[in-house]
Amino acid sequence: MNIKEKLDLIKRNTAEIVTEAELITLLKEKKNPSVYLGTAITGKPHVGYFMWVLKMADFLKTGFRVKVLLSDITGALDNTPWDILDKRYEYYKTIIPLMFEAIGVNTKKLEFVKSSDINLSKKYFLDLLKLSTLASVHDAKKAGSEVVKESANPKLSGLIYPLVQALDEQYLDADIQYGGIDQRKILMFAREYLPKLNYKPRIEFMTPIIPGLIGEKMSASSEESKIDLLDDTETIKKKMNKAYCPEGEVENNGVLAFAKYIIFTIKNDKSQSLTIKRPAKFGGNVTYKTYEQLEKDFIAKKLHPMDLKTAISDEINKLLEPIRKKMKGKEKIINEAFN
Repeated sequence: MNIKEKLDLIKRNTAEIVTEAELITLLKEKKNPSVYLGTAITGKPHVGYFMWVLKMADFLKTGFRVKVLLSDITGALDNTPWDILDKRYEYYKTIIPLMFEAIGVNTKKLEFVKSSDINLSKKYFLDLLKLSTLASVHDAKKAGSEVVKESANPKLSGLIYPLVQALDEQYLDADIQYGGIDQRKILMFAREYLPKLNYKPRIEFMTPIIPGLIGEKMSASSEESKIDLLDDTETIKKKMNKAYCPEGEVENNGVLAFAKYIIFTIKNDKSQSLTIKRPAKFGGNVTYKTYEQLEKDFIAKKLHPMDLKTAISDEINKLLEPIRKKMKGKEKIINEAFN
């Protein structure tokens, strides 16, 4: 795979890269660069996580060393109770690798890191204190505003959160930090402040956020907005039937977005098409090779929302079935983490 082919694969489904010129230089100069993504262990992981799972798979294909940071520390800083922190970590450690397996990725090629294993070292903590003397309250608050849960009486932890995430780049020896576009302010904070500690700025890489089923960001803390990785067939069908998917409208349409970024990415990688089953009186079955074809028909109202919802519901079930099977017998981990 040459540089252009690597770049094309890495760039697909992206929102922003800061900067692309630096990424090109990295690909030219380093055979196996390193990328990491951190996920705070807060609510239950949902199908929206496949956005970054698929992108990490792209990085693997292009020769990157891929690290997934299961962040118990930022989970605590974002209001996960300390007494269940280890239980939440066990759940994430168990289920996140199954997401990679569900799309055919060999998890032996991935490195999973528990954040407290690096965040609690003496050197890290000293750097955190140094960074706290350089960053203003304004900048720290602004950095975390799109990610850290807001409240009428915010905790000090919300200001510490972006400092911790910035330092993770250095302590994971990453060339790239990857996150959703909702993390842009934190990523730019890291890029600005790490050089103040004489550490190099990293490339910051972002992908879009898939809208939830109610037209807002799909959130682990909002049950009605998401499909959980362990939701059964009937639950998925009910949630999809209620999903925000106005006829002919694309904006804030989580069903279409999931089709675009998840289903068609998987289909395209396997050289497969998406078939939507319909009764003959409604035009019969229709097959799409690309998302663009599907969107065009949806906008033209040639594809009804309910037919789309049914098809995407079926695809989600196929994707989640191996995860549900492998989580059978692990009810104790699930219940201790979230009940």
